[in-house]
Amino acid sequence: MDIREIQNLIKFVAKSGATEVKLEMDDFKITIKTTTESGVPEATYVQHVPVSQALPQAIAAQPAAPTAPAAPAAAATGEDNSKYVTIKSPIIGTLYRKPSPDKAPFVEVGSTISKGDVVCVIEAMKLFNEIEAEVSGKIVKVLVDDASPVEFDQPLFLVDPS
Repeated sequence: MDIREIQNLIKFVAKSGATEVKLEMDDFKITIKTTTESGVPEATYVQHVPVSQALPQAIAAQPAAPTAPAAPAAAATGEDNSKYVTIKSPIIGTLYRKPSPDKAPFVEVGSTISKGDVVCVIEAMKLFNEIEAEVSGKIVKVLVDDASPVEFDQPLFLVDPS
């Protein structure tokens, strides 16, 4: 199973409404947990199982255990973000705003970007995936810190397309 197949599986699970899916194959085991109805994010992880401990193939969808309601999200700052386009994470991984530790960030607040420009990289399973802008405009807000874990479909940047 390659990274694209895993990304597609993650997207499918997110859209299906299942809260947890386990996929066990001969040489690896993947567990995908999505957010609960209360909006509490669950951990998502991939675990490699050595071939000597191979398990039979199985896929199981399980409902998540009930959790306490999450504290309300941070209060809105009064800004109207509806006029901005949100660049979201297409995968789960660790976001890096710089191409390397000694380089400048790909984009900062106020940076002008064009469609196709790299705005960050996300490391997933030791692979660095360049995240490209889907819209041209100006970066208004950076929503994620450097070297932070990100979830699928998590907002990363706000872009003013005007």
